[in-house]
Amino acid sequence: MKVNVAIVDAFVDGQSGGNPAGVVLNADALSAEQKLQIARKVGLSETAFVSDSQTADFKLDFFTPNRQIAHCGHATIATFSHLSQQGLVPTQHTSKETIDGDRTIEVQGHFAYMAQLKPSYIDVSHKLEQILLSLGLEQQQIVGSPRIVNTGNGFLVVGVTSIEALESIQPNQTIIEQLSDEYDLIGYYVFTSETNVADRDASTRMFAPRYGIDEESATGMAAGPLACYLHDIMHIQKYSFQIEQGYAMQPASPSCINVVLNLEQGEIVGLKAGGVGKPSRFEEIEI
Repeated sequence: MKVNVAIVDAFVDGQSGGNPAGVVLNADALSAEQKLQIARKVGLSETAFVSDSQTADFKLDFFTPNRQIAHCGHATIATFSHLSQQGLVPTQHTSKETIDGDRTIEVQGHFAYMAQLKPSYIDVSHKLEQILLSLGLEQQQIVGSPRIVNTGNGFLVVGVTSIEALESIQPNQTIIEQLSDEYDLIGYYVFTSETNVADRDASTRMFAPRYGIDEESATGMAAGPLACYLHDIMHIQKYSFQIEQGYAMQPASPSCINVVLNLEQGEIVGLKAGGVGKPSRFEEIEI
């Protein structure tokens, strides 16, 4: 069987960069095992498979090279940008069905937003020594208190003092994976308030070895939790955040994620994360 895969760069910062995701349309006839085989051959952090839905406009299944996951931010943005460019999204407000429920999507040209849930928090400051060891950092390089933040997927959010500290991280993927297993996390999202581009709120790195991702250049499902952390834990009183990622990677793959919080009387009741998707190439995968 031959399957056509669009490679779409999501959360592109300007004309290049972003985080590539595979997008497979008309995936109704593919089994879960076949989808995993395709994702493994595509070799990107995530591949999205689009099929018909009984409860939403589109059904999306997300696969890393080694397992299925409930949600993926950059693959969602890549998919809906691609669908929009193909003329397959007739209205601005649309939706996706996933294995973890339905989510609303907003499409504005090549720009797409995905809804996330109200955040929940777990204080893991008692794990600070293990967290420091997993990142190769000293305690004086940490800002604030690490939290697990979940807006649909769990991420460990860790603040550091500077871009220099962010770039100095030497991730111990084994320890990161152990902590991720213990708390059922996608991975770590490490940030600093110093940024490469003026007027942004954070520069970040994401590590998810539990899902076969040593480092990722744009993570929409992690940017949402970070924006919540900045608002609720760091007490930054705003509702819209610009979060950059991928600058510290070698080679760099600059990305920008916009997060908009839905606030009621100062409390986050939901949010959306969005960015631009840009197709880079098409591949034919044989399974």
